[in-house]
Amino acid sequence: MGGVVTRVLHMIGNAHIDPVWLWQWPEGYQEVRATFRSAIDRLDENPDFVFTHTSVLFLQWVEESEPELFMRIRERIAEGRWQVVGGWWIEPDCNIPSGESFVRQGLYGQRWLLDRFGIMATTAANLDSFGHNATLPQILRGQGMDSYVFLRPKPDENAELPNPLFRWRTPDGSSVLAYRIPHEYCAPRADLGDHVEKSLATLPPDLDELAVFYGVGNHGGGPTRANLRSIAELDGRDEQRLELSSLRRFFDAVADDDVPSWQGDLQYHAPGCYTSHSGIKQWNRRAENLLQRAEKWCAVADVLGAQPYPRRELTEAWQLLLFNQFHDTLAGTSIEPAYEDARDQIGHAASLASLSFNRAAQSIAARISIPYEEDARPLVVFNPHPWRLQCDVELEYTWLTAAGVQLVDANGEHVPLQLTRSFATMSGSRARLVFPVDVPPLGYRVYAVHPGAASDGTRKTEGATLENDHVLLEVDQVSGRIARLVHKASGADLADPGSPHAVVVNDLSDTWGHEVTSYEDVIGEFACCSAAVVETGPVRTVLRVESSYGRSRLREDYILAAAGSHVDVTVTLDWHEQQKLLKLRYPTGIGDARATFETPYGHIERPADGHEDPGQTWVDVSGNGRGLTVVNDAKSGYDVRGADIGISAVRSPVWAWHDPRELDPEGDFEYMDQGRQQFHVRLVPHAGDWRDAGIPRLAAELSQPAWAMLESFHDGDLPSERSFVEASAFVSVVKLAEDGDDIVVRAVETTGRATTATVTVLGRRIELAFRPGEIKTVLVPREPTQPVRETNLLEL
Repeated sequence: MGGVVTRVLHMIGNAHIDPVWLWQWPEGYQEVRATFRSAIDRLDENPDFVFTHTSVLFLQWVEESEPELFMRIRERIAEGRWQVVGGWWIEPDCNIPSGESFVRQGLYGQRWLLDRFGIMATTAANLDSFGHNATLPQILRGQGMDSYVFLRPKPDENAELPNPLFRWRTPDGSSVLAYRIPHEYCAPRADLGDHVEKSLATLPPDLDELAVFYGVGNHGGGPTRANLRSIAELDGRDEQRLELSSLRRFFDAVADDDVPSWQGDLQYHAPGCYTSHSGIKQWNRRAENLLQRAEKWCAVADVLGAQPYPRRELTEAWQLLLFNQFHDTLAGTSIEPAYEDARDQIGHAASLASLSFNRAAQSIAARISIPYEEDARPLVVFNPHPWRLQCDVELEYTWLTAAGVQLVDANGEHVPLQLTRSFATMSGSRARLVFPVDVPPLGYRVYAVHPGAASDGTRKTEGATLENDHVLLEVDQVSGRIARLVHKASGADLADPGSPHAVVVNDLSDTWGHEVTSYEDVIGEFACCSAAVVETGPVRTVLRVESSYGRSRLREDYILAAAGSHVDVTVTLDWHEQQKLLKLRYPTGIGDARATFETPYGHIERPADGHEDPGQTWVDVSGNGRGLTVVNDAKSGYDVRGADIGISAVRSPVWAWHDPRELDPEGDFEYMDQGRQQFHVRLVPHAGDWRDAGIPRLAAELSQPAWAMLESFHDGDLPSERSFVEASAFVSVVKLAEDGDDIVVRAVETTGRATTATVTVLGRRIELAFRPGEIKTVLVPREPTQPVRETNLLEL
């Protein structure tokens, strides 16, 4: 070694393991075992070596399959040479999961580490994820982590990042020290000279402390003996010290540096993955909502003594879902057989959630006092939200008589009722009822079906218009486009019939959508085959538009409730195109529009420049005192062009096809997302902006609808309607605590403005002060004399 050392390179010995990608998860499971055994060998051979990895689940896999290896790992963790970073169950996609899923990644990951080793991770790490949402610093801080490492977006994908080392902030005031690692998270098996040189080439010359990752990765492996020899040989060259180090040591070394700040998300890499594989996106969204619904009602059932809280089952379900939020799984970029595994595992999670919810709801319903009525059949409607819910509910009903049926509420007042097509098309006594309900916050209400004539809504009428006191929607019967969408209170027409609706885009990019910025190579539009009202009555009107393109078919049922302020759309798509993308566009004609996208536990304004962007359930354009919000329950890829909202409904590249490999014209390939799928869209025209329209609640109601069940007459100690939790804030979670039997309530400030809100839990009123965008978690003891305590996201 020679010369004066001017730079320190913290060499981070890392093993990046994709448990699923070009292989299925059992192969990834074995590779975890092999990699961790190799890491232990390197630690035994070299007293200066430090090993790093992410994903707490990998440690659980070793604990359950190789207890002796796990005990050796425990010893190295205790001495500080095996450093667990990340603190999350897995390295997920960091755009598509809900805000609550990111909370659960740390809740289960950090608490597992604390239970097994008495420590938690202090540095978060998502090295291979394809972008990072803007709320993460607040979530990470709430999980006990003060720093973050990532790779993407790389410098050529986001030149606005001021520095590879920066302070990443959120509007509530939270921040983490973030570092974009140079070049790659993987390295060759032998000499590291070229790897180090390329890493340094991406870093500013004025940084004295740097971190460079090394170790064989993707399919595991980790640092090799040759890697360690290479580091010893490179140490001291070019006035640089290469130090076998850790991320904790690196961040401590730079903690006091004057670094720039960044607020917002970290994009863009591979925008095609927001849409690839419609199935995994929809399975994930559905399971997230089933789990949150189950937790609310299981907590209520436990407090009432109707059913014990199924903590073990719900934890297992969440952990299965979190595993399948792994970035190559949820992004749709793995091989086709991997999605058979994902379907089964997410299905199991959804089943556990549904079973738990059903058990709780049935147990509560059995406790309701429902006096006997001649020729009547009671039913109970459950509201999963801590605000009053007024919406239409559908219910299959068997006891249809020649006289028909009518509906009354708990006060004996008649409720409009409409018959629609039953799923049991072969049964003359089976019907499907649709009716409006008014259910108290996180509560239930009893209704009763009586004999009597009801309106049969299943009849076709002329015309293609829906209208009530609040909204008018008209479809052009030639083009199938929305000709008018009028918000009556303001008189604003939020339609632009001159612009296309269901457009087909030529999409020759790979599965990830590498180097894609937007989808604008439009090659056609679905042609309208028919547009007519197919159902009308006192409860709702349904307008069906059917269209086609090539071998593909599209059916859109526009549904307007009698008192609705928005239009719901049931979209049924039978897709058979290859290397193409379908955009459902909703042009508004608004000038100078602002585009706002929902993000995990937040929102962000982005330029309306047509860029393909990730989002959660809604996108809004507003301007000149009016706007339109488009909500959906299954999709994650969007764009806004001027004032034209686009949902990426489906794209069909080849499975796990990675650019720059070109497709062999003579090759045998399978294309993604061929066949039938169904999802739901909600069109909300409004005055003002999305805040004035209460969009976060309307979106939650679409994803977690009211649930109705038939009941019988019986005595009970519960009244005919009751509320258990009510909030002026947006409450996303009600559950039992991980420790003890306190009730956990998680609320989010959704408007970006500081406010004070109230939450009433089982009659106990709590006042909460929120910073802009703040996520707040409180523990509510069942004993009313004990104080309510605010806690972090780990409930510690």
